[in-house]
Amino acid sequence: MARIAITDDYQNVAFSFADWSRLRAQHDVVVFDKPFAGEDEAARALAGFDVIAIMRERTAFRRTLLERLPALKLLVTTGMRNASVDMKACADRGITVCGTDGGSHATAELAMGLILGLARNFQIEIANMREGRWQTTVGQDLRGKTLGVLGLGKLGGQLAEYAKAFRMEVIAWSQNLTDEKAAAKGATRVEKDELFRRSDFISVHLVLSDRSRGLVGARELGLMKPTASIVNTSRGPIIDGGALAAALKEGRIAGAGLDVYDVEPLPAADALRKEPRALLTPHLGYVTAETYKLFFGGTVECIEGFLAGQPVRVIT
Repeated sequence: MARIAITDDYQNVAFSFADWSRLRAQHDVVVFDKPFAGEDEAARALAGFDVIAIMRERTAFRRTLLERLPALKLLVTTGMRNASVDMKACADRGITVCGTDGGSHATAELAMGLILGLARNFQIEIANMREGRWQTTVGQDLRGKTLGVLGLGKLGGQLAEYAKAFRMEVIAWSQNLTDEKAAAKGATRVEKDELFRRSDFISVHLVLSDRSRGLVGARELGLMKPTASIVNTSRGPIIDGGALAAALKEGRIAGAGLDVYDVEPLPAADALRKEPRALLTPHLGYVTAETYKLFFGGTVECIEGFLAGQPVRVIT
């Protein structure tokens, strides 16, 4: 009998989106529905498990943690790429890592929702309604506005399509983007500084790496119009958090729609939670029923395949 851990199932829904019955009948399957306070707590909780199923980057599996998990034989991540897992350390320790399929459009849909929310001041007007007030702001149309997309890959390209349906002009930049690739997705390639100067809304769709970490800093935010807003559904550290907080507090930009943060879950006392120019969601980009069916269904397939000696979707 294997011991199987499902970590960071915040909504406690893993068993609702896949058929775990065979695994639960033959093995010990334990769900952890709260985030671990740190590596020590994760090590204590997970030390005896043979299999660990993780949800995206909610818990980081660095070498220091993996070395404290002597029983671990299989790590299953949702999706086929997870920057929070030290793949080399897994390979060094003989730990198999498998992944799942996953939808990509859900995050782009949320980004479009955040753009619309910022345009209509949802962060203020929803609070007004809950607290007994009526309308206090004047919104703006999306039609005719300019959307700047940082990273015109799969997600950024989908967002460009949505923006075109709203009759927005779409401009884009990334380090490897060409005029031809941009045009194929209905966008115009511009240089990075021009994107920040021209855009009414900017949306970040880059993979977090050494090259993209801190890519949007005080200088870039300083190029933005005071009426412009920025959206980040990618990874928190791509935007310099201190510079963004200062730009919002001082009113140098109109707003920020954020789904990702440097520290997650975002601490309850974080100043962003009280920033009236910030429209915040708790990393909901991929959190849809359709995506969870792919994630948890694929997780079950990976575990059953590994235990049967036929691992599927092996990453390392």
